Amino acid sequence: KIMQDRALNHAKIEMAWNSVIKEYQADDNGNLVNLALEDTVTGETRDLAVTGCFIAIGHTPNTQFLEGALKTDENGYLITKDNVTATEIPGVFACGDVQDHVYRQAITSAGTGCMSAMETERWLGEHGF
Repeated sequence: KIMQDRALNHAKIEMAWNSVIKEYQADDNGNLVNLALEDTVTGETRDLAVTGCFIAIGHTPNTQFLEGALKTDENGYLITKDNVTATEIPGVFACGDVQDHVYRQAITSAGTGCMSAMETERWLGEHGF
């Protein structure tokens, strides 16, 4: 509640209620400068000038792009071996919000990301890379 009140009352934060990002727009240097937003109620679009964008942690893991290449549970989370980030495919590791259905927080992503990096390095060394 405290953080919500701070965000709602912060002069530099604009809430974009009932909106989805249709396009991220960058300048010639590749820096984000604008978001094209669509109102989910009216369908109207508008531009929002920005210098950054934080994608909030959701409740649906973004694993659809894998098109079944890796095993998932009934909710779409990637399945890893017990106590590690290794998947059933040798040399493929999963971490963070696509693998952790319990905590789904940034710190968990950072922690399991580190685990995956260490496991990947070990796997590469064991396989002569």
